[in-house]
Amino acid sequence: MLTTNGFTVAAITADASSFLAAVEEHRPDVTVVDVRLPPTFRDEGIRAAIEARRRHPDLPVMVFSQYVEREYATQLLAGAPSGVGYLLKDRVSRIDEFVEALRRVAGGGTAFDPEVIAQLLTRSAGDPVSALTPREREVLALMAEGRDNTDIAGRLFITANAVHKHINGIFSKLGLSTTDGGHRRVLAVLTYLTAPGRRRLD
Repeated sequence: MLTTNGFTVAAITADASSFLAAVEEHRPDVTVVDVRLPPTFRDEGIRAAIEARRRHPDLPVMVFSQYVEREYATQLLAGAPSGVGYLLKDRVSRIDEFVEALRRVAGGGTAFDPEVIAQLLTRSAGDPVSALTPREREVLALMAEGRDNTDIAGRLFITANAVHKHINGIFSKLGLSTTDGGHRRVLAVLTYLTAPGRRRLD
């Protein structure tokens, strides 16, 4: 499927150690990692992805899983808040959507399944996200999926101008200034989730 859509597959690995070795050897433009890998098929894959990002913070990583592991997902998002994706296998129904998401991650963007976002955005009442309106939460979730303003407007049946206003409101309530430049969209959905003192997700 990847080669048919223009990707060159540098390596296919069967376990975490082989994955890390392949990353060192090939320095790929993007990686796809299953959360569960041998020998226990529990969390070796996502732990390997976290280790790969620790060694190479700019390495784009797409995690592919059947479930949401919030603790490890948060760790994966720590550090450079770009080039990260987390998709659930059962919800990837169209190849073109997966390919689009993978290209987005390879380009330094983000791609998150709505269920992943829902779990990561479940916060305690004292967190800044609690100040967001329901519509702002919807916009934020779509931003986290990597959607642009036009796509968000179409999905929520609102105008692009309304989306722009909601996003500015999100930036303001999360304390993201204009000095953060074009990264504010990514920072809005990732940085505040992994900031010191905010690791506990209720």
